[in-house]
Amino acid sequence: PLSAHHKWNFDDLLEKMWDYLSLTRIYTKPKGQLPDFNAPVVLKEDNKTLEAFCNNLHKGILKDLKYALVWGSSVKYQPQRVGKEHELADEDIVQIIKKH
Repeated sequence: PLSAHHKWNFDDLLEKMWDYLSLTRIYTKPKGQLPDFNAPVVLKEDNKTLEAFCNNLHKGILKDLKYALVWGSSVKYQPQRVGKEHELADEDIVQIIKKH
């Protein structure tokens, strides 16, 4: 059951909405800091590569990208170094490493 008055099962409803809309939440992690779980980058199901993630943040990030560290279900090791072609999964955490 769902109740707005009693605030029952809102978390379940929100999770169903993410699934139904086929949206992917990607969290950012600045170097030396904890991940920011308050403001995910939202990607569509048909384009959830690291390249799309970078372009969603800022168009100029991709040209300075050296690699990214990813934590989550899209990688075998936690963290794993990936390139711009890597496909991200829902609730992955990404730290971008730039060229110097």
